[in-house]
Amino acid sequence: MRDLLIGVNYLHSHGLAHTELRLENVHISPVDRHIKVGILGNAADFYDDSPNCGTADNNMDRRQMMIAFDMRCLGFMMAKMVLRELMDPLIFTKFKSFLTKGNDPSCLREFLLQILHRNSSSGNAGLQILDRNWGAGWNLLSLLLATEPSKRVSCLDALTHPFLCGPRWRVVPSIDIIRWGLGSTALRISEEYIYGQPQRSRLSHFIELMEMLNPNSRPKNWLDLLPGKWRLLYCTGRHIGLTFRQPPEQVLIGHVHLTVSRVSKLNTSLLFASDIGFTVMIGQDWPHDKAGVDGKLQVNSLFRLMAGRRLYLKEEEKNTEKLSNPSNTRDAFAQKLSGRKWRKALPFKESPSSLPVAKLVSSGIDEVTMNLGDPLSKSINSATNVVQEVRTQVPPEMFDLSKFVCGTYVDSRLLVIRGVNGSALLFTRSCFDESCK
Repeated sequence: MRDLLIGVNYLHSHGLAHTELRLENVHISPVDRHIKVGILGNAADFYDDSPNCGTADNNMDRRQMMIAFDMRCLGFMMAKMVLRELMDPLIFTKFKSFLTKGNDPSCLREFLLQILHRNSSSGNAGLQILDRNWGAGWNLLSLLLATEPSKRVSCLDALTHPFLCGPRWRVVPSIDIIRWGLGSTALRISEEYIYGQPQRSRLSHFIELMEMLNPNSRPKNWLDLLPGKWRLLYCTGRHIGLTFRQPPEQVLIGHVHLTVSRVSKLNTSLLFASDIGFTVMIGQDWPHDKAGVDGKLQVNSLFRLMAGRRLYLKEEEKNTEKLSNPSNTRDAFAQKLSGRKWRKALPFKESPSSLPVAKLVSSGIDEVTMNLGDPLSKSINSATNVVQEVRTQVPPEMFDLSKFVCGTYVDSRLLVIRGVNGSALLFTRSCFDESCK
């Protein structure tokens, strides 16, 4: 990939755009065994000397658009080189369709896991390569394939990206790379489904750091980024599964989604819809394929978004030991924050007393609907037991949306919302268009 970027940068520095960058148009030199960019028959000059395009502004726009086109082609080449599944024309067509329909490239990982029918990157060499170094590969790929041409990375910036530098050429990561790495690491930990105390502490720590580095703290930014479909990854609150319990109805929770839509562009009202998919196992023993009666629980609630602040208590009551757990967590977080690893990354030297958040004011009215297949739908007792079991396993905020208090982090890929009990819910954005799966 570095060889490709060096070759294309040479063309760009001499006022030329390749315009036909594909894997078929590159070759390996027999002399130095490096990849060379060839087939320059369709190379175009940045500066058109025709009478219709003679102004400096037109030439500058032409240059930027041609460079952006080449960078997008490099992004497609990088994706094919790392993910061999994209060599399949059918899968690559879905890959391109996802981007041409306006979906954000930062959500490519979530989309590719769906079309490759995987729950995590385990067992796939290409996905693991992109996940390496705090997900730096996905960040570079999203920059090369950015929807807006002006936001695509240049060859020189791509050559200094952490994904292509590695241990031989150490670079100081930008705040955007650090923010991306925190989210990617939290996402990967949540996919492993191993929620021991070390994993839970690390996830809580990463979420706290993400909240401090939130790039979109104004309500206007939230109104632009919040609408969409989000998949629940993790909750810092309690976790109750089926391991040590014998519930009346054995329920396997599937995907839990939160869909946010704007009611009107004239105000800040938002409609929250929680969709909980689940499967009810019939009998005492679970079938090998985990087949059962499918069901779906949906909760709708209306919110109003306002500007607010989340306060941190710096001095805890030293004489009381009832609140020892929050105090210890806060002290441990402050101790990690003062370490050498994070000192250069964060824009402040000590833990702040407050942070700007998006305050969510609920209307207090939730609409709950449930669809349950036969034969359980004919029994009121069975349906009641299923609802009770779903409420036990799912975070209470997803069943009672009025418990959402504020949003503390949002970008094009991840979302963090805090509940009334202080727990944080981490979401990742799902594909907007279900037909592109």
